Amino acid sequence: MTSLVPVWQCGQFELKFDLPAIMAIINVTPDSFSGDGLSGSIEASLRQAELALSNGARILDVGGESSRPGSESVSVEQELERVIPVVEALVQLGAPVSVDTVKPEVMCAAIAAGATIINDINALRAPGAIDVVAASDAGVCLMHMQGQPRSMQQAPSYDDVVAEVDAFLLERCAALESAGVRRSRVALDPGFGFGKSLEHNLRLFRGMPLVNAHGYPLLVGVSRKTMLGAVTGRAVNERMPASIVTAVLAAQRGASILRVHDVAATRDALAMWAAIEHDRLNAY
Repeated sequence: MTSLVPVWQCGQFELKFDLPAIMAIINVTPDSFSGDGLSGSIEASLRQAELALSNGARILDVGGESSRPGSESVSVEQELERVIPVVEALVQLGAPVSVDTVKPEVMCAAIAAGATIINDINALRAPGAIDVVAASDAGVCLMHMQGQPRSMQQAPSYDDVVAEVDAFLLERCAALESAGVRRSRVALDPGFGFGKSLEHNLRLFRGMPLVNAHGYPLLVGVSRKTMLGAVTGRAVNERMPASIVTAVLAAQRGASILRVHDVAATRDALAMWAAIEHDRLNAY
């Protein structure tokens, strides 16, 4: 029987989620869809990370390759150059540092630099990726994506998006367990916006309790995404209110980790939700 309170073992960090944790996005790309890319600047990344932690973030998520629809892959060398110096700086802040990458070489170097979470939109399907994680004690987040970022939004198709996402994630969990990765090190991400139409995203959001029924921490990232613009008609830089509302709705549906751009506003919304729904004052 799974624990009522998910636990995520990430290296020396044991993360418990009686209430959802905020994961702050630290983009070190020059071409982030949300316009907040830091182009690999260590100083700017450190300032943003310090502010995020002071505003209530518990996890820092560093990404050196854009995964927006239509994006092209960057070389291993370029991604390493962007990411590793930033990881080395951020681990000194004492919070879990996650690295958002699909490349085993980057995973290996990031773990060696002190990262304790690998956040992979490709769910460790690249050759050698499972081996890198299995050889470490890092936590891992497995995300569902149909297709590749370059073409994933051209014609996404499902018979039953909730059941198919759920089945895919469970298959990847089984692959990790077969490689010796304990389930306590694994979190899941339904992959909103990754190879999914607006209708798919909305159905998947409504069906989140099914994906959340297996005892793994569930990570949800909808901050500033196209699905919010499709509903509201707002540009990327005008989507904070929709992002905050959707984060709270994800919390209500059992999300353990909320990956966001706007940490302070998300923290305030979750604090009100915790006070009203759980009688928890000063929870955030």
